[in-house]
Amino acid sequence: MIEAAEARLKGHARRTPMLSSPFLDEVAGRRVFVKAECLQHTGSFKFRGAWNAVAALNPSGVLAYSSGNHAQGVALAARMRGIPAVIVMPADAPAIKIANTRALGAEVVEYDRATADRDALGARIAAERGLTLIKPYDMAEVIAGQGTTGLEIAEQAAEAGITKAEVTVPCGGGGLTSGIALALEARAPGLVVRPAEPEGFDDVARSLATGTLQRNARLSGSICDAIITPQAGDLTWPVIRRLCGPGHAITEDEALRAMALAHDRLKLVLEPGGAVALAAALFRPGADTVIAVASGGNVDRAMMVRALAA
Repeated sequence: MIEAAEARLKGHARRTPMLSSPFLDEVAGRRVFVKAECLQHTGSFKFRGAWNAVAALNPSGVLAYSSGNHAQGVALAARMRGIPAVIVMPADAPAIKIANTRALGAEVVEYDRATADRDALGARIAAERGLTLIKPYDMAEVIAGQGTTGLEIAEQAAEAGITKAEVTVPCGGGGLTSGIALALEARAPGLVVRPAEPEGFDDVARSLATGTLQRNARLSGSICDAIITPQAGDLTWPVIRRLCGPGHAITEDEALRAMALAHDRLKLVLEPGGAVALAAALFRPGADTVIAVASGGNVDRAMMVRALAA
């Protein structure tokens, strides 16, 4: 299924680079490579899953719920296919993400993520308007699209002579994490995925530690908005449980420091949620070689200034 997604994405998604810096190696005390998905269309890996789902399902119109990156991916995919898109977004999502989603031609419906049920709201709108729901992570076509990131990592690791490494991945609902893990299982079994999450919202790390699916007690209050979800999905959790190593819980200060280092040493712009895997690579012990997925770069100017001043 991931290989089919790879074929659908050919000529539409970018093959993003895998970068390195001796300065980052020195900070981490090991070899660090960065898979720069912040350079993907719409500034995050989410375009992969969105395009694959829209291309595979061929709907007449789509609906998605997202704090911003999935929203933009679905909005662009819909525009490229010439179909309408409605995006249900939390009202506290970064302004740049809401503005970009509207600029891509989607209708944005805002909600309060602390009190409203986005799934119920999205299902109602989809039913009323005859739209196909493109889920942000717990959907086979979306997982397969995100998994193409893993196929590229396997190829780029082989080109660099890497046969064993940790692959740290920002994790919310687990679509990217599970997709990459499945791709690497098939193409590069010596590369082991480890999820990275914000401290206080580390349900996947706790789930891996206990062996049972855990849920976050709250759904707001972190600068890492892009990867705040209630819990891993019904499709993603079994894959994560089977294939992933222990998870990392990253502090906000560590995420901001990783953003600054990515900017200074790689000239990459990352958002906090997109920087947690790099933070894990830089500030946590582990294997001699680590590949960190920089999953998104849609950051407000004020947050970027905050990171650079940290």
